[in-house]
Amino acid sequence: MSAFLTLAGLGWSTPDGTPLFTNINLSFGPERTGLVGRNGTGKTTLLCLITGALPPQTGTIQVHGALGWMRQELQPHSGETIGDLFGASPALAILDRAATGDASTEELADADWTLPTRIETALLRCGLVIDPETPLSVLSGGQRTRAGLAALIFQEPDFLLLDEPTNNLDRPGRRAVIDLLKGWRAGAIVISHDRELLEEMDAIVELSALGATRYGGSYSAYQARKAEELQAADRRLVDAEKHLTEVRRSAQQALERKARKDSAGLKSRTRGDQPKIMLDAAKGRSEASGGANARLRDIRRDNAQEAALSARAQIEILQPIRMDIPSTRLPSNRQVLSLNAVTGGHDPAQPAIRDLSLSITGPERIAITGPNGCGKTTLLSLIVGKLKPQKGRIDLNVPHVFLDQGVDLLDPDQSLRDNFLRLNRDANENQCRAALARFRFRADDALQEVRTLSGGQKLCAGLACVLGRATPPQLLLLDEPTNHLDLNATEALEAALEVYDGAMVVSHDEVFLENLALDRRLDLGSMPQG
Repeated sequence: MSAFLTLAGLGWSTPDGTPLFTNINLSFGPERTGLVGRNGTGKTTLLCLITGALPPQTGTIQVHGALGWMRQELQPHSGETIGDLFGASPALAILDRAATGDASTEELADADWTLPTRIETALLRCGLVIDPETPLSVLSGGQRTRAGLAALIFQEPDFLLLDEPTNNLDRPGRRAVIDLLKGWRAGAIVISHDRELLEEMDAIVELSALGATRYGGSYSAYQARKAEELQAADRRLVDAEKHLTEVRRSAQQALERKARKDSAGLKSRTRGDQPKIMLDAAKGRSEASGGANARLRDIRRDNAQEAALSARAQIEILQPIRMDIPSTRLPSNRQVLSLNAVTGGHDPAQPAIRDLSLSITGPERIAITGPNGCGKTTLLSLIVGKLKPQKGRIDLNVPHVFLDQGVDLLDPDQSLRDNFLRLNRDANENQCRAALARFRFRADDALQEVRTLSGGQKLCAGLACVLGRATPPQLLLLDEPTNHLDLNATEALEAALEVYDGAMVVSHDEVFLENLALDRRLDLGSMPQG
């Protein structure tokens, strides 16, 4: 029997009782499925339910086949090696003893002589050439991610369950993961906002307030269908509002006709030209008819209003986020930043940045690129003063903001509202609420503590506090800005940065960079410094 997963009537609520999703019905076979949706819709929770890490509150989950699950962050244990990650250290130790002639007869009988080659092959599929005895602690975050994925495919599961597998990976790492999934012939469910990776999917499942919807084909096909749905929703809203206007006009006309008829009846009663018994009977019929008609009008009005509200709600769900950024008023000839022969890094003995000079004038857009570990984050930290240079000089001449991957400018113990007002002391309550609302933090959402937010929600909150102010900073320094953003928010950020008229220094994936109309690139992996 082929491997498959079936979710029937699945529901889950947060600890405070807020429904995350209800009545999810999905099935997965031997295909690659991208799982997308706005931050907070429950994508990671859904994987936790499938793996059994969380029990379903309602509904059932059927799993036929072996699952291989990789979470977003791989945290190594003390002394853990690549071999431990593969679950192969004891078997590798037997081979080591066999090589030195120290293995027992029983160990030699159980020895797996193909094991080193199979581990090497799995690592190569993920772009790694590394010894199994290498401690995980010495690897970069991107290398650990690739090692974790290699250990996963080494198990040959029927389903890969991956949560943002390309986060924190450099270009070669992303390419290795994309190529792996491109050639994967078993089942895979992949949470991702990496559009290049999602192009390799056979289907896209979107989680939203409307439930779970499956779209056949790659991300491009999904985008086309979503655009069609938004156009259809727009038409339904126009039709619903037109109908509501007609119902209200008809009700008003009916009230005016009744008022004229009642006025005529009153005049006839006053003149006394008809018997009272006939006038009373006519009055009774009019009141009964008027009451029935009023109830019918109320029902029609309520139905029309409900249809219009439903159409508006669907537009709200389907409509992309808009991040409108005011002008920074940065002059084109203003020197924004200069670095003169700067050397620095976390390790004084081996500084990541050596003798680097750089100048930015006016609204230039510069991408910092290079492989993991080449010093991209270190350079940004030096520019904003989080690290002090060992040599050289840095002049930062305009208002600026550094959004690091942890969004450390936000106080986790404060609400979004309080963070905004703390970071923007000239803003009033209305300006604060309007800025947060543009990033979909409306009403009580603005009162959430930052520590309760998902990674993507936290970054959106940081962007709201920085870009939502009356005059944005004239220099933005962004370190992997969309690592935790959903696809909708990523595309909205691209659209916002397209019209941002300040200077920008950013490190990120190629698709994002290609959409930013860059002026130049600084490749720390290959560019001579000095």
